[in-house]
Amino acid sequence: MSPFVRNILIVAAVAALIVVLNQETALSTAGALVRVAFFVAIAVAVYFFWRDFGRREIGMWPARAQVVFYGSALVIVLDLAHYFWRSNLSGFDGVAFFLVLGLCGFAMWRVWQSQRTYGG
Repeated sequence: MSPFVRNILIVAAVAALIVVLNQETALSTAGALVRVAFFVAIAVAVYFFWRDFGRREIGMWPARAQVVFYGSALVIVLDLAHYFWRSNLSGFDGVAFFLVLGLCGFAMWRVWQSQRTYGG
């Protein structure tokens, strides 16, 4: 038996057990906990990246550039938190999510680029 078929059978057996034992509520709770843990893991990774690489450099920027950079980062975090909270973005919510994510990312990139060029 190939590993692919074996893994599909394992997933099917777990799914059958969940349905037979009526554990959909427990599964949705576990899914919510995993979603929160993933969001926290992303936040911790970004914090460590900021602490190791950018804190000293960003601290030397003018106040306006720091406010735009950190404000955009805060809005991105809030946008991702909204996505993880709702977990089903469709229509205008989905468009707004990607629009806010893109605009804030562009603002952060633009400030970073302007501060790394001479005369910025």
